Amino acid sequence: MRKVLITGGTGLVGSQLVLDMVKDNHFVMFTTRSKKAGDQLINTYNLNPSKCVPIELDFSKKDALSKLKDQLIELPDTVIQNARSQETLSIDEKGRISNDNFQKEFFNGIIFPYDLTNFLLDQKAALRDIIFVSSIYGNVAPSPSLYSDFEKQSPINYGVVKAAQIHLTKELAVRLAPKIRVNTISFGGIEGRVDDSFKHKYNKLVPSGRMLNRQDLYPTVQYILNNPNLNMTGENIKVDGGWTIW
Repeated sequence: MRKVLITGGTGLVGSQLVLDMVKDNHFVMFTTRSKKAGDQLINTYNLNPSKCVPIELDFSKKDALSKLKDQLIELPDTVIQNARSQETLSIDEKGRISNDNFQKEFFNGIIFPYDLTNFLLDQKAALRDIIFVSSIYGNVAPSPSLYSDFEKQSPINYGVVKAAQIHLTKELAVRLAPKIRVNTISFGGIEGRVDDSFKHKYNKLVPSGRMLNRQDLYPTVQYILNNPNLNMTGENIKVDGGWTIW
């Protein structure tokens, strides 16, 4: 059994990982900006509250790490850096991202995960694995053909920060070796976030012929957690149906 802390536990990816990890007998703590949303996740899936604990946390607040410390039931041995914010991806009428949103996206994806890692180390957490949830857009630029209005539908800061996460993974892997493994999983497009038109176009452009679904999200995490002696760190594992191979 692992003691897992996952940031951003109530979104599409986060909620599925929480669900599957609890079913896999891990103890899971997950952050959410809304305690109500966290409780709703537990109730919706009838999760055992003794194995699944929501932590209300707003990264942007100066006392975020202090509040995290107050709410941690256990010090984790595994951290899944998954949190993201739709608000920081908003695009203006010229198809641009404001400096403020660019900086906030970078803070959420890079600076806070770095601070969180150091905080847990300072707390003497016996960390074994850190996993970043990245994206194909951290590996390749988006295809304009997928979008009806590319400039206003594809935020540039998202991919830039996801690419930075991949390099942060490498830096941390070197600095935290050999006791802690640090890896990234770059997911392809996931059903449930797009309309049928986008899905149809996407399916024609990916070798596997389909987008990812919720059942595609946990197996790679599970493989890492179930193989503690796997000598793999600093890697970027692509789970994308082959999107990035052509």
